Amino acid sequence: MTTSTRGAAKVPAVLVLEDGRTFRGRAYGAVGETFGEAVFSTGMTGYQETLTDPSYDRQIVVATAPQIGNTGWNDEDDESSRIWVSGYVVRDPARVPSNWRAKRSLDDELVAQGVVGISGIDTRALTRHLRERGSMRAGIFSGEVIAPEAELLERVQAQPRMKGLSLYEEVATKEAYVVPAVGEKKFTVAAIDLGIKGMTPHRMAERGIEVHVLPATATPEDIYAVAPDGVFFSNGPGDPATADGPVALMTAVLERRTPLFGICFGNQILGRALGFGTYKLKYGHRGINQPVQDRTTGKVEVTAHNHGFAVDAPLDKVSDTKFGRAEVSHVCLNDNVVEGLQLLDQPAFSVQYHPEAAAGPHDAAYLFDRFVSLMEGQRA
Repeated sequence: MTTSTRGAAKVPAVLVLEDGRTFRGRAYGAVGETFGEAVFSTGMTGYQETLTDPSYDRQIVVATAPQIGNTGWNDEDDESSRIWVSGYVVRDPARVPSNWRAKRSLDDELVAQGVVGISGIDTRALTRHLRERGSMRAGIFSGEVIAPEAELLERVQAQPRMKGLSLYEEVATKEAYVVPAVGEKKFTVAAIDLGIKGMTPHRMAERGIEVHVLPATATPEDIYAVAPDGVFFSNGPGDPATADGPVALMTAVLERRTPLFGICFGNQILGRALGFGTYKLKYGHRGINQPVQDRTTGKVEVTAHNHGFAVDAPLDKVSDTKFGRAEVSHVCLNDNVVEGLQLLDQPAFSVQYHPEAAAGPHDAAYLFDRFVSLMEGQRA
């Protein structure tokens, strides 16, 4: 339940974590209540792209940067058709936005879309708590819905956990659509939407690729009806252990040896299709400043992340799978989490992070060129 008001800054609000810790502040955005998994994002910029990323479905995002909203909200940077976060937590919201592209304030957009948030709390203490205890269920309550803490805690603890949730179908497109190539068309790609970000097909279109974005429920027949030179599996929310449909679909693509590229959720789907397991990270990787090493070149990249699950694959050896040899191609230098996979005997690879990175950085944009190279090689 939410109600919108532009006087939210004076309305009391409280954030309640499932372990009983509470933070009191002021309402930010819509007034009411919301529930989700509390996670933190370390990006200092790009909040508009974060809020509209479908991978954040059912999550309450804590901004670790102290000031949020300085550049307002524009009509160009959305990664999808709406804000997907369940709630937003900031310390110091901008009083007045200042940017030549801004059309309105962040607060106005949160109100317009009914997104409940909280401001004026110690986000550093909250982030440290989540790092120590792990991401957890939470609720934001403001205005008339505030009740005794014991009652609010009970409502938070009644919510489902992220582990075991299947969410990709609720954020994916229901109808196929086409993003045309920029300039001369060189390739056709079938992109499976599991929560795709708008910049992803745009990055491919920049390279002469006509992208057919298909629903998460697409069949192999739907994919090959567009005569693709390659197949792409997108990012998306939820537990990859629930994604049996996409795993079966990717298996069909691998069996035909079509060039394949996956990002984020797509990386986890490839891991499962190759026979690896997945697991939930303690607090995940979210932000635009995560160091990853491309083990095929030795190069270290600063990358954009948004994932709470990871692939359980060996870092120290090449693995034998039913589709040939596979290896971990990328690794996070903070904690050795698998950040990429590649097959050595057929054209397929994936990364856990986000090379499209609309808000930056762009260190990993070469991965789209690597996908083009796979399609060129297959055509040759």
